Amino acid sequence: MQHYKNFKMIEKKHYKEAFERIDDERKNKILEIGIEEFSSNGFEKANINIIAKKAGISIGLMYKYFATKEDLFITCLRYGMDILEEALNSILVSDDKLLVKAEKLIRTICSHSKKHTNYIKMYNEICAEKGSYDRIHIIVEEIESKRSSIYITALGQALAKGDVREDMDTRLFAFFLDNLLTDLQFAYTCDYYREKFRNYTGIDINEADDEKIISQLLKFIESAFTFSK
Repeated sequence: MQHYKNFKMIEKKHYKEAFERIDDERKNKILEIGIEEFSSNGFEKANINIIAKKAGISIGLMYKYFATKEDLFITCLRYGMDILEEALNSILVSDDKLLVKAEKLIRTICSHSKKHTNYIKMYNEICAEKGSYDRIHIIVEEIESKRSSIYITALGQALAKGDVREDMDTRLFAFFLDNLLTDLQFAYTCDYYREKFRNYTGIDINEADDEKIISQLLKFIESAFTFSK
């Protein structure tokens, strides 16, 4: 289980001081239960009363920790995504060549998606959401922007070293790479993408050879990033 004390706080906090004052074990429990509820039911149908009951606290106390269900949701999302972000960031800022980084990224995505299914399912709920513009804006600005910046920087460095094709638009390639890896995450955890994987490959991803997935995706990325006219 992720420890809340290692959770990277973003500039704007979506929880109250009372939540900061409780011990790490209780923080973790509330957020893990919140993630389970949001990943199973989506934001709109998730019930904050159920989260409070399962966490063993009153609904009144829950609202002393979070002003709204949306604040709890965003805190849960950040908490869950931070585990993956730390792993990806350490890979992308390394001095490895881009294709070495790509292989490590794919392996991390595969293992993380299997280990933290609820985190990815909750993230998928947001990607498909038609709800509040403000909530979506917060997620893109404060979560997606971190990953995009690191991808763009890594590709820019590879371009400067001559490790990738010279005609690369680093921002567009970063977007394409992120979408490839995000779809792979969802294939391990979300029904629609699992069936999509089955439709294309003829097998369930849970029965697939991970090494084959890794090697084939790496070949795809290599051909896109290094081939030039």
